[in-house]
Amino acid sequence: MEVRRTTVRDMRRSNRSVILTCIYREGPLSRQELTVRTSLSAASVSNLVAELIAEGVVEEAGSVESEGGRPRVLLRVAQEFRYVAGAEVGETRVRVELFDLAMNVLARADHPISSPTPAEVVKHVLEGLSSVVAASGVRTERILGLGVAVSGVVEDNAVVDAQTLGWDAVPLAAMLAEGTEIPVHVDNGANMLGQAEMWFGAGRGATDAVVALVGSGVGSALVAGGSSYRGARSSAGEWGHMTIEYGGRRCRCGALGCLEAYVGAEGVLDRYRLAGGSADGDEEAAFVEVLEAASSGVEPAATVVSDTIGYLAAGFANLVNLVNPERIVLGGWAGLLLGEQYLDELRAEVGKHALRRPYEQVSIVLCELGRDAVALGAATLPVVRLLRDGGAVR
Repeated sequence: MEVRRTTVRDMRRSNRSVILTCIYREGPLSRQELTVRTSLSAASVSNLVAELIAEGVVEEAGSVESEGGRPRVLLRVAQEFRYVAGAEVGETRVRVELFDLAMNVLARADHPISSPTPAEVVKHVLEGLSSVVAASGVRTERILGLGVAVSGVVEDNAVVDAQTLGWDAVPLAAMLAEGTEIPVHVDNGANMLGQAEMWFGAGRGATDAVVALVGSGVGSALVAGGSSYRGARSSAGEWGHMTIEYGGRRCRCGALGCLEAYVGAEGVLDRYRLAGGSADGDEEAAFVEVLEAASSGVEPAATVVSDTIGYLAAGFANLVNLVNPERIVLGGWAGLLLGEQYLDELRAEVGKHALRRPYEQVSIVLCELGRDAVALGAATLPVVRLLRDGGAVR
């Protein structure tokens, strides 16, 4: 086997990547702070920062007083150096957003969908991309890439298998690439929520965490040792399809007893209707209606919601026992609605099912970035490429 030797150019690019990633994830930072955090020499930091500033990737962002010396100049990634787009493919809606590198939203487009077929999804993602580009006035060549978050297992950042949607080896990235010159990246929606929360939200500072997405369906992102854990073929984190009841309710994936069949919004509403309840409107409006009835003690809503918290707690307890996270972050639109009302009860119920010591070591919190964090997370996919390449634009 041929062994590739590391060249001086490789080392320089790697060091640029380390510096740029540190500035982006932890900045604004001074050159002195970069020297400490990256373990590079002061001369290397100074030279590479000078390159990044000259190329427009990094800019100065004010200064702070230092002890007994001159003020230290702070550095940040130049937010208008390039732009990134992110798309969330839901079961009833496609949302596309355009961001600068500070992840400020510049434009947004929403397209309702009645049937999330691959062709329909591609059509609406491309339409949304055209809309946000036109609304923002940003030139296409200045957009680093489009990140797309979807349900299911995504292999090689391109091919999607989503049993609940009936997708089998769909080459989504290639289908989208046929309609745009902007580079396309595809990943799982729960992983993108996790990346957003770990970078900018409730997961910051944690090295071992689970970010749980509860919406129509259920998924999770696993973080171990500060890095995303994907498993052998990128399917790790399908927590919604953990068996919670042997021989139980049939899940949308076809299996019996999956957690998703009990705590996903679709499953909750189905259990409510089977218990004799009636909820009108779209899925989210009906879910809110059930929660409001439950908070007033109205049956069968009160029992269904109480059981839902119990099932969700059991699912969290399994995570606590299995992966020993320091933090569990609950997100997704249905997860946030449940957590806003029942977080204390949920924490207490987890304690009834989890091993005592790992439970004492975990904190259970809500996502901080709101319901639209999936599109934000998707937009970080081209940012990851920029950081990895040390600011080089392909």
